[in-house]
Amino acid sequence: MTPRALHISTPGRVCLFGEHQDYLSLPVVPCAISLRVGVEGKTHHERSATLDLPDIGKRETFSLEGPLSYGVERDYLRSSVNVLLRQGYTFSHGVECRVHGNIPINSGTSSSSALIVTWINFLTRMSDQEEQVEEKRLAELAHEAEVVEFGEPGGMMDHYSTAYGGVLAIDFYPTIGVERIDVMPGTFVLGDSGEPKDTTTILGRVKGGALRASRRLVDSRPGFTLQTATHEDINDLKGQLSETEVDLLHGTLRNRDLTREARRLLQQSPLDHRRLGSLLTEHHSVLRDVQGISTPKIERMMDAALKAGAYGGKINGSGGGGCMFVYAPENPQSVAVAIEREGGKAYVVRVDEGTRVEQ
Repeated sequence: MTPRALHISTPGRVCLFGEHQDYLSLPVVPCAISLRVGVEGKTHHERSATLDLPDIGKRETFSLEGPLSYGVERDYLRSSVNVLLRQGYTFSHGVECRVHGNIPINSGTSSSSALIVTWINFLTRMSDQEEQVEEKRLAELAHEAEVVEFGEPGGMMDHYSTAYGGVLAIDFYPTIGVERIDVMPGTFVLGDSGEPKDTTTILGRVKGGALRASRRLVDSRPGFTLQTATHEDINDLKGQLSETEVDLLHGTLRNRDLTREARRLLQQSPLDHRRLGSLLTEHHSVLRDVQGISTPKIERMMDAALKAGAYGGKINGSGGGGCMFVYAPENPQSVAVAIEREGGKAYVVRVDEGTRVEQ
């Protein structure tokens, strides 16, 4: 066997517009950012994978002959191998790798999805098949390894965004469609609050409430869909819903319409930077006031960033902690300083390309 070496990296992402929309089959506009995770390694003779993970102080070794059992909850490194083995990939040799990145972990910036896309891209190229898999297929395999394999709730926004890169418009109804938006905005400043996301509680309340309410409306009113519903439709059916459900549905429709408006805006040239910022802030207002997914610390970080010159911003991810970001095409360093004064960790980022081979 002639040894082979390879270095793959993949970006994190923010959801510009469409937070808490993908699981309702409503459109989203995510954006890959210039924080990345990489897998760098080479082949060796044993049919096993050895991974050094200095960012979390761990070292993993396991077989590349399956099926593999899972030693920990959400064992994504092994689940990726199982998915590839079921797809017919084979490994007559092993790999020794180092995994390193600067994407904030457990903060809504898709660090886990980026890692899985990177690992699968690495493994398929290092397999006996030596296959270079297209972005769409990488996203599908990563979704299977992260979500389907463990019976988790979750859509494919993270996997598409990290695999493709750039700014995307993703539709989920009536079928999945991924459109690249040819736009290159200015700088963003990402602020990590350091507060762990309360994903389970948030999804149970926001996702569960919206899904239950929409199902009740579908059952009572044939033809009802969130894709075409109006605020008047919701008001007409108030007697069938609780006050909380009515508020959640109104918020969902408002976020849907903001996402559609933002998509049109991003497709226009020249880009109206001020309007982009104001739409982000409007979106955040709904997420904060209706969905209730922000936190006092994130609000302080947001206020400080806007006072320092950011054009607008929003919380990122499922909420209850994690990250926020602002659009700051002017003086991003001053905005970053303002966020850090409120106790956040700030990163100045730009739109970045998707998963790639590093030279």
